Amino acid sequence: MSCPVCESSPIPFSVPDQYREHVADGGATVAFCPRCLTLEPTASESPSTGKPDFGRVSDAFPTNPDRAIALAIVLDLSSSLATNRAAIESLLRDVERAGTDPLLVIDRLVADPGVDPAMDLERRLHQLEQLLY
Repeated sequence: MSCPVCESSPIPFSVPDQYREHVADGGATVAFCPRCLTLEPTASESPSTGKPDFGRVSDAFPTNPDRAIALAIVLDLSSSLATNRAAIESLLRDVERAGTDPLLVIDRLVADPGVDPAMDLERRLHQLEQLLY
């Protein structure tokens, strides 16, 4: 399987129950692209059993699934801040509670040459800062 946006090899993972309402079709499994930062539902509804390798995204991206999954969903939802505002705020707070500064991670992703986001992540960072503070 490759990313439909940039052809990179995505990172499949199981979506925790509390986050399924925030992903397309409420799917149990999705794939996160470490290059363009898009999230796509996968054909399989059986959750993967291995730990997702979020270290493939960037040195700045958290590898702990409790932090990384919510942040990956935030990045996907950021393509439409107006529509997804409440979900984004909730997910960002979850990332913070898990011990990661989500805005710092996004700032570092903007500067990472190995990441080529499908959206204007620098502009989104400013807008996300306004949501949180």
